[in-house]
Amino acid sequence: HVQLVESGGELVQPGGSLRLSCTASGYSVRTPCIGWFRQAPGKEREGFASIAPTGSTNYIVSVKGRFTISKDNAKNTLYLQMTSLKPEDTARYYCAAALSCSEGLMPAWRYKYWGQGTQVTVS
Repeated sequence: HVQLVESGGELVQPGGSLRLSCTASGYSVRTPCIGWFRQAPGKEREGFASIAPTGSTNYIVSVKGRFTISKDNAKNTLYLQMTSLKPEDTARYYCAAALSCSEGLMPAWRYKYWGQGTQVTVS
């Protein structure tokens, strides 16, 4: 049974920082792509960062340079360090795990396992 549990979301002021965590059980973060998605009210779920087994990372333009995805294989945990947060970053943030990996950011349908999300509010 695979379970992904996100934590770390909270209310933060513009310009602030947060670190989200996603702890996996029943799934190794060493294996194919894992990534972060977010969904704001009234908007589609957006994949914005992913990390491959090699450690290579991908980001969308709007978060590149501000967000950093990383993982700790020993703790089986995925992280998202967010800096210079903006009100438009407000969303529910989800981690997701795939069974296979390909170049670049993969669409949501490629991910098999999802966490329940954690709310990030920048205001």
